[in-house]
Amino acid sequence: MSSYSVQSVRADRPEAPEPLAHTSVERGGHHVLVSSVSSDSHTWNLVFLQLLLEEMGHEVTNIGSCVPDDLLIEECRRLRPELVVISSVNGHGALDGARAVRRLRDEPDLRDLRIVIGGKLGVRGAEAGTYGPELMSAGFDAVFEDAAGVAEFRRYLTQAPRQALTAVGAR
Repeated sequence: MSSYSVQSVRADRPEAPEPLAHTSVERGGHHVLVSSVSSDSHTWNLVFLQLLLEEMGHEVTNIGSCVPDDLLIEECRRLRPELVVISSVNGHGALDGARAVRRLRDEPDLRDLRIVIGGKLGVRGAEAGTYGPELMSAGFDAVFEDAAGVAEFRRYLTQAPRQALTAVGAR
């Protein structure tokens, strides 16, 4: 977890620094678990998501790349996040993500967990934007295909906690 407080030194009153910033939970954010799929070794996308989510006031646990399904289940049980964000950039997100979300949904204590996926979800190139319905059927609450960019994801995060099921991306 990388929540931290920032204390600034003010030139006009160096003996009285500003109060410590509130933590993300105090600002009304949620605990979000960020992960990749089991076959994806990329980390830059996970760091970007972590920074974006923290900037939006959420507490983030980033469990990294190449996360086996069993570890994802274990961490969801241990941490009890309010949202799981799965990201992939290697083009195998649809295949690995569908398997992972089915495994999570098969667990009675994790069945109602909000889970979304985004990134480069397939290797079909021109057929990008076609994975949404398949991944929604597998159990994701929202799908953000690569072409949609981060704006749709940000919009999703600012809406109601149990937003209606959506698939976002190129059509």
